[in-house]
Amino acid sequence: MLNQEDLFAIKTAEEFNAHALSIFEHQAKNCQVYKEYIHHLKIDVDQVKNIEQIPFLPISFFKTHHILSSRNPVEITFSSSGTTGMVQSSHHVKNVSLYEQSYLKAFKHFYAEVSDYCFLALLPSYQQRSGSSLIYMVNDLIEKSGHPQSGYFLYNHDELLQTLLALKAKSQPTVLIGVTYALLDFIEQFKINFPELIVMETGGMKGKRKEMVREELHEQLTKGFGVPSIHSEYGMTELLSQAYSLGDGVFNCPSWMRVLIRDTNDPLSLIHHGKTGGINVVDLANINSCSFIATQDLGKINPDGSFEVLGRFDNADIRGCNLLVQ
Repeated sequence: MLNQEDLFAIKTAEEFNAHALSIFEHQAKNCQVYKEYIHHLKIDVDQVKNIEQIPFLPISFFKTHHILSSRNPVEITFSSSGTTGMVQSSHHVKNVSLYEQSYLKAFKHFYAEVSDYCFLALLPSYQQRSGSSLIYMVNDLIEKSGHPQSGYFLYNHDELLQTLLALKAKSQPTVLIGVTYALLDFIEQFKINFPELIVMETGGMKGKRKEMVREELHEQLTKGFGVPSIHSEYGMTELLSQAYSLGDGVFNCPSWMRVLIRDTNDPLSLIHHGKTGGINVVDLANINSCSFIATQDLGKINPDGSFEVLGRFDNADIRGCNLLVQ
């Protein structure tokens, strides 16, 4: 089996594909839910020779089953957000250090060392419930930043404004990660011109506001914070890795994560660049659960391997992972 050092040292497509096939063989034998799913599809595991032939487990199974491919004890269980009465997804994580390494190494790849930044969090919907993988990550980023002004701002927008102004005056590299509706609430009350600020929106409207197309949302946020672009992260409870957008809604994956697009009319078939379909995610950090997940998100892949999120399948549950219908 792939160890953590090899996982986060992947550099080439060939290495990724080789590791993906190795993990597939392991999970097809050791993840009971995935094993039964493959059996019902009548797929011969021994005949799967490339990543395009791997079957992807529908993400809804995380709501109804324990998705595990290891007998090690569970260290932590993350749960999804949801409205009252909605069944939550649960991700039982056997090795939380995989998650920690994933987000720390991804942040360093797309930005810089965590210790270079001050982290401010405006995440009221997440703070007010338990089991959020996002809050786990942000807690760790705040701690590892070591910056005295890193921290959470629930509804205290006045304090957030004063903190932003102080950080701007010191030219301190700063990340403000916020649930979308809370960022809008802030700029309705205050405006700031902080071009160096990284504004990272996540989580959507949570039923607090009407959904907006991404272009309109980002236009409002760029004006309100005085920044050239709005960053985003694409992650979810069922994944231990995130893709990042540094602007324009175009996401890139770290080297141990990959997105494929499936045909909306034939979920076992993949489609090519530029066409809209269902987003399939290969997350090799999910070694101990399932690394091959068919999400309920719609998107497309660009020729350079980046991808865009274009919405949700009809009647799919609203989820907190930055999904804005275009």
